Amino acid sequence: MTGKPRAVAKVTVNVLLFGRLSELQSGSNITIELDETNSSPNAVRALLSADNSSLGRALNEPQILVAVNKEIVSLDHALKDGDELAFLPPVTGG
Repeated sequence: MTGKPRAVAKVTVNVLLFGRLSELQSGSNITIELDETNSSPNAVRALLSADNSSLGRALNEPQILVAVNKEIVSLDHALKDGDELAFLPPVTGG
């Protein structure tokens, strides 16, 4: 059977970086478009890492938390169009 290849749906995600992560990226708010078939925080982390190795090393630290729409999630969480994805470094205070 031949025919037109099926178009892969896209997912647009608003990425927020906090603390030192935003300093490594020169900005705290990024919009990223992903293929729906590969749309997870892990995929976003890989894209950001490919563009900025310093940020990539920081995002791969085990203490970095990931939140989608203000809820902590795992790196394999399925992202939907319009989601807000936040990478959260540890916070210290005094």
